[in-house]
Amino acid sequence: MITTVPLGAGVGAAFTGRAGGRSAAPFDGLNLGGAVGDDPAAVRDNRRRVAAALGVDPERTVWMRQVHGADVAFVTRPFTGDPAPGVDAVVTTEPGLALAVLVADCAPVLLADPVARVVGAAHSGRPGTALGVVPALVARMREHGAEPARIAAAIGPAACGGCYEVPAAMRDEVAARVPEAYATTRAGTPGLDIRAGIVGQLKADGVADIHVDPRCTIETPELFSYRREGRTGRFAGFVWLTDDAAEAGHG
Repeated sequence: MITTVPLGAGVGAAFTGRAGGRSAAPFDGLNLGGAVGDDPAAVRDNRRRVAAALGVDPERTVWMRQVHGADVAFVTRPFTGDPAPGVDAVVTTEPGLALAVLVADCAPVLLADPVARVVGAAHSGRPGTALGVVPALVARMREHGAEPARIAAAIGPAACGGCYEVPAAMRDEVAARVPEAYATTRAGTPGLDIRAGIVGQLKADGVADIHVDPRCTIETPELFSYRREGRTGRFAGFVWLTDDAAEAGHG
C-alpha cells in the first residue's frame, strides 16, 4: 500500500504502508526499517520492492540513522560508512536521489520547492518537534534557493493527539516550545498532537501549502505502530526530484 502525495511538478512523494513485503511477524509485512531486528535480507527485498513501485533507484535512496535530534544534512548521494552520521532531516537538489524517513508513530515530513528544485525529508517525533527539526529543515532548504511561500509540505501518518498519552510535565515541556502540540487524549489524560505542532511550525515559517495525512498510526492496523505493538517494523515517507527538469517548468 503506497499513498502518493502531490508536492508539485517534477517532484515525487509518497508514504508506504504495511501490506505486502516479505518480513515475518512481528515485522510483517513491508518493513523498511533496518535496525529493528528484522531479517536484513527481507528488509533489502522490501526496499527494492518499494523502489520499483515508486520508480526510483534503490541504490540512490538516502536512509538516515535517525537519532531524535534536529540536525539536517545536505546530501548528493546515499550515506556511506558504518555507522552513518546521526541526522533527522536531509535536503537535496540532486534529481533522482530519493530521500527516505522511517517512522512508526513519529511524523514523517516531506517538503518540496518545485521551482528551486530542492526537496527535504524529516523525522519529527516528540523530541525532534520540540527541538525544531522541521524549522531547521526549512532553513536548510532556503540556503539552496527554496522560498517558504513556494514550499509544499506533506505530514504523514503519526500518533494522533487523541491517542498519544504523555506525562503532564512532558506535555507542558513540549507545549512551551510548540504550543500547537498541546493535546488532551480521548481518555482525558495529557497528550501531544505532534502533527498539529508541526503545522504550527511550518505556518510560522511561511509555509502555507500543507497536506496532512489524517491517519493515526496507533489506530490503523495497516500501519506500523511502536506504541500499539512494541516490537514492530517501520513504514516510510519518500520524496525526490524527477530526472526530467522540464516537468518542473525548466525545459
